[in-house]
Amino acid sequence: MSEEIKDLKKKLFSAKKNGYDRLNAAELPLVDAYCTGYMAYLDAGKTERLCAAESIRLAEAKGYRPYVRGMEVKIGDKLYVCNRGKAVMLAHIGRKPLSEGAQIAAAHIDAPRLDLKPNPLYEDSELAYFKTHYYGGIRKYQWVTVPLELHGVVALKDGRSVTVNIGADAGDPRLVITDLLPHLGQEQAKKPLGVAIPGETLNLLLGSRPIGDEEDTSRVKLAVMQLLHEKYGITEDDFTSAELEAVPAMNACDIGLDRSMIGAYGHDDRVCSYAALKALLDLEETPAKTAVCVLADKEEIGSDGVTGMQSAAFDTFMEDLCDAQGVPVRVCFEKSFCLSADVTAAYDPDYAEVYEKRNAAFLNYGVGLCKYTGARGKSGASDADAETVAYVRRLFDDADVFWQIVELGKVDAGGGGTVAMYMANRNISTLDAGVPVLSMHAPFEVVAKLDCYETYKGMRAVYLAEN
Repeated sequence: MSEEIKDLKKKLFSAKKNGYDRLNAAELPLVDAYCTGYMAYLDAGKTERLCAAESIRLAEAKGYRPYVRGMEVKIGDKLYVCNRGKAVMLAHIGRKPLSEGAQIAAAHIDAPRLDLKPNPLYEDSELAYFKTHYYGGIRKYQWVTVPLELHGVVALKDGRSVTVNIGADAGDPRLVITDLLPHLGQEQAKKPLGVAIPGETLNLLLGSRPIGDEEDTSRVKLAVMQLLHEKYGITEDDFTSAELEAVPAMNACDIGLDRSMIGAYGHDDRVCSYAALKALLDLEETPAKTAVCVLADKEEIGSDGVTGMQSAAFDTFMEDLCDAQGVPVRVCFEKSFCLSADVTAAYDPDYAEVYEKRNAAFLNYGVGLCKYTGARGKSGASDADAETVAYVRRLFDDADVFWQIVELGKVDAGGGGTVAMYMANRNISTLDAGVPVLSMHAPFEVVAKLDCYETYKGMRAVYLAEN
């Protein structure tokens, strides 16, 4: 091949490389340090309530304080609002007025899980169980025979709330959902994966030791309820006003002999939430434009509800900040940019048939930019315009952020959604971007450390943008 052709190919062809072929060796300790902090964040925030609390703890340690409506808002102020303990919005007030817009990163801190039903406790064949209702898009067969822990709150009629934590502390018992033994599972094995484990069989095993006399009924259920009453002071009726969530009882850990990956529950979407939060908290100087981080709830079930991205809570927060500067919020929104920070599917060679390889995301190639998500014919996608994609390309390239342009699987293979369309519906220019994930929505997901760090760098570039 002539040198002329080589130069022409170099000039005109895309030349994406594995990030480790591009990474400066001096950055390797930064990647590891960042991911150590991220793993601690995962372990502390296994539910949206716990994640919100940990996010606030980290923010307050960096000088953020609660915003109170009507308070004076000055350049350089670091403010946050917590929405009902399950979502957080933070802002670092910039040098430019909000009439010139804000730089926003929006992620979600909820994750697929098993919620207890309102009347969960029952006994069958002298075994006690909790009935559950799965939350988000799970593959039900993945949740059986996995050690689980239980977190949440029980709201009492007198206005008090009781925090529940079963299985997370050293020495705690764990919960589990049982499955058939292979010797008796021949008929089950003939069923498709999606129906082999019915949702109504995702019942948490609680106990087997009875109390009372032999002729008494519901003795195991009573024993379990007695233990819960002794520890938390609750009765069976209190489950009616409880939010209790079963999540995998495992902490984040290194994956691979080279320790290049992280395995954990909840990468979707706490891997992007942490990047968005950490990048904001690490800003050493006041940004040109106000930098806003949104950590929303309810994305996994459509972003509806009072703590979801479709709620007016975000609009209210931004309107309050704009009012303090005498700026209509609509003027701010039309000049703003939002990076919808959500994960994408990493190419898995074991399941190559559902990916379109030219447009798939690969581990270690950096943050994945998604012009559109949705399903099949882009249904449910905001579909960012070309100018918005070019804007992010420039930001990332100028900041030496490794990125790749991706789709979530083949056109007719399925699809997924993010909060992007809800930000775009507010007249905010929006683009999806996030970390590629293997085994997405499983109780144990895998991401590459390099991609985590590059996503953090990308969030930082967005916050620091001058225009």
